[in-house]
Amino acid sequence: LLSPESSVSISAHNAVVGLAKAPGSTGLWDSFSFGPEPSALQERLFVSEENVDGFLGTALCPSPCSQSALERQPLIEVLDVTEDRIQIRVE
Repeated sequence: LLSPESSVSISAHNAVVGLAKAPGSTGLWDSFSFGPEPSALQERLFVSEENVDGFLGTALCPSPCSQSALERQPLIEVLDVTEDRIQIRVE
């Protein structure tokens, strides 16, 4: 993380933490962890095509699936993510 570029904004009903990557860091972040102390962290995933596929794959087929069940699963593509909405295409 790049400390001077990171920010925190707190209001009565919301908190926003802006994180900036250090110059040598590349690629998308898959997840982040938060909590009151290091021993009590919770993990949250960022919205990405891979994370949506993994979540829906687990939800649609929670136990080990047969190959035919995996082939019938829908193709999911994350098209757009904004503050107000997420657009996902399912085939």
